[in-house]
Amino acid sequence: MYVNCECSISSPIQEEFYKMMTYGGGFIEGSSAQFNASAIVAQSVVRGTPIVYVNFNYRLGPLGFPQGQEAADRKVLNLALHDQIAALTWVQENIGAFGGDKNKRFNLLNPSFSKFARAAIIAKSGSAASALTFDAQHRQVDWDNFVAGVPGCVELSETGNTFNCLQSVNTTAILSGLLIAQSEVPELFPWSPTIDGEGGFIPELPSLRFANGTFAKIPFISGTNLDEETVFIPPTNNYTAELITEFIIANYSPPAVPTVSESQLENAAVRLLELYPDVPALGSPFNTGNDTFGLSPGFKRMCALFDDLNFLSQRRLWIQTASDAGVKTFGYLFTQPQPTNPAYLGVSHASEIPFVYGAPPNATASATGLSEMMIDYWVSFATSLNPNDGKGIARPTWEQYTPQNQAVIQLNGDNTTMIPDDYRKAGIDFINSTPLIFHH
Repeated sequence: MYVNCECSISSPIQEEFYKMMTYGGGFIEGSSAQFNASAIVAQSVVRGTPIVYVNFNYRLGPLGFPQGQEAADRKVLNLALHDQIAALTWVQENIGAFGGDKNKRFNLLNPSFSKFARAAIIAKSGSAASALTFDAQHRQVDWDNFVAGVPGCVELSETGNTFNCLQSVNTTAILSGLLIAQSEVPELFPWSPTIDGEGGFIPELPSLRFANGTFAKIPFISGTNLDEETVFIPPTNNYTAELITEFIIANYSPPAVPTVSESQLENAAVRLLELYPDVPALGSPFNTGNDTFGLSPGFKRMCALFDDLNFLSQRRLWIQTASDAGVKTFGYLFTQPQPTNPAYLGVSHASEIPFVYGAPPNATASATGLSEMMIDYWVSFATSLNPNDGKGIARPTWEQYTPQNQAVIQLNGDNTTMIPDDYRKAGIDFINSTPLIFHH
């Protein structure tokens, strides 16, 4: 484990807050070194609320998220999440040496997470669990393919006795297995958090945790980008209604719980195509009219549908559930245009991250102004549990999300303002009325 602290400990303020960052990357790529928080730390000092910034690495791919029955039997599912808790524990015990206050510290499906964090900012994916969630056995074939590609362990594939061999080989062999496994996987994110039963990190599907109130009730910010899904949908396919239906059935089959049947999934697919019609002006990238960018007209339909299935519906269900439970929450929709993106991507997944780190890809007045504003919102929330502490640059009030005020802030350099959280309501309401069908 590598813990990187970018600290500002010379400030006269003695009790500095600290903010921990866990990077994304689909559980297969990424590292702490990607993110330079100098701009965040510098701005926190200028505004009089200095923070200590901490980030860390965790295991990725099959070493972070081993799949299959052997991993379940050995109780080593979700190892990457154990890494994250280990990092949080280490930092809480040692942050004082770096000038931070362990009582003001920056997997939310487990109530015990509140022991490690006083608040959270869930950016980039928008919810506590966006990836498709299955039990360990569902991805057994991915584990078997991985082992079959590791020199020295090939003969142990499918034996249920692979861990000792994998622990004995070098990184080159592990990488070889990963590359072979990746070429065979039937889904985009095979190495991801897995349902690990009572006492685990993900005891059951998130919507069941939400329904019975067993989730970490700590203040949080949660948001999504305007066009999350465009980077995940191959742009070259001809997205007919039949193909989109096949995608839906393939992604959410087999059912995650016994109470859901295949026929219910098939009926849900039919209803989704009714709610997301083949009208380019309604598709993603949103707000682009009937322009199809030279692609299949169904591309925008496909992106809109899976944007809501994978991102927006989960963010909305979580924030509404938490606010109904009295949790202090704030939501956002990032809509800043991305001229460096191909037009068909729009405001795609992860577009907001450079803005949080003070490095927007196009340094216009609109972009740099929004970046400074977002840093102030983030630092303000980290230090006061409120994005509106009155310090830093002047910025619109970010209203709390409550049952009586279901609104999010639109983050846009030319029009940052509160908007109702009711866009694409019909589709989201249907998805969230039957979350178990969609493994939510």
